[in-house]
Amino acid sequence: MTIAGETFQNRSMELPDELIHGTSDVHVHSGPWLKSCPGRLDPFQIAEQAKAAGMKSLVFYDHTLGVSNGTSMLVSRQVPGIEIFGGIILTTALGGLNPRAVKTALHYGAGAKFVHFGAHCTHFMASHEGSFVDGKPVPFKDQYPKFAEQELAKSIRIPLEGPVPDDLAEILQLIAERPDVHLNTGHVSVPEAFRLVDLAIEAGIEKIVVAHPCRGRMTTEQQKKLASKGVLLEGAVSDWMFHRGLPRTNYYVEREWADEIAGIANSPEFSGIVPWAKQIREIGIEHFIIGTDYGIRSGPTPAEGMRTLISSLLDLEFTPEEIHALVKGNPEKLLDLEP
Repeated sequence: MTIAGETFQNRSMELPDELIHGTSDVHVHSGPWLKSCPGRLDPFQIAEQAKAAGMKSLVFYDHTLGVSNGTSMLVSRQVPGIEIFGGIILTTALGGLNPRAVKTALHYGAGAKFVHFGAHCTHFMASHEGSFVDGKPVPFKDQYPKFAEQELAKSIRIPLEGPVPDDLAEILQLIAERPDVHLNTGHVSVPEAFRLVDLAIEAGIEKIVVAHPCRGRMTTEQQKKLASKGVLLEGAVSDWMFHRGLPRTNYYVEREWADEIAGIANSPEFSGIVPWAKQIREIGIEHFIIGTDYGIRSGPTPAEGMRTLISSLLDLEFTPEEIHALVKGNPEKLLDLEP
């Protein structure tokens, strides 16, 4: 039963715990993990804690080897009472834009619920990740010829014009044939995201999500343009609450390729929750889904991250109904869950 009459001057400790019931975290880094970049909990513990908090579903990500729907199937069998989804993140470890990897993932384990176009091994990210040299940020591609030759050269790119490569066209067709599966643009550049969205719509893909790091580099007007096409925009707690600048082997196992600089960006999304939330209001709550992007060892657990999100939005005087649209209603539509 909703706590009635909460005002700015009279707030309860209990309301965030109440509002977390029935919510979905659409972006959880569940592991398994690189030993050099460990997680906070294992996938089973993540699900158990979320279930105990009353959450409805979790979407597992694995940006290292790329496929999380095998993990999601195992966790679902061991932790009944909460929906667990996984999918495929295209990586250079899987061959980049590899239709065979997508085709396999759609039938592997619980079946991929999403196809994501790359995290740390997109051309944009591989071009921008790096470390500080004499106090100045320098991309790996400019520090290490081996990185430029072996990693940047294999990174995932979306052509901005001209013919669509056969591999990309086949992947889009595979997604279009599965209306229960959504496309996530991944960490591509802003121009690439716009091209990918247009190609996805042309291919007949019904559900499209713009990944939060890409969205965070967009202007409000660009986001409104995508929203008008029926695209969902992703936000994450990590956009405004994360440990930036710490060297992490997010994808590459080499110590010298532990990124320090890519998460430091000059955009409204990375300047705190107040402008972040203001942007969501201006564009429209109905166009957003929000996850935590948590799971890493140095961050809160995903369930605690969801509580932090809800509490922070309450502090900004979002109503319980608005909060539930962001973390309950909109995800239910994306994931085909019963309301």
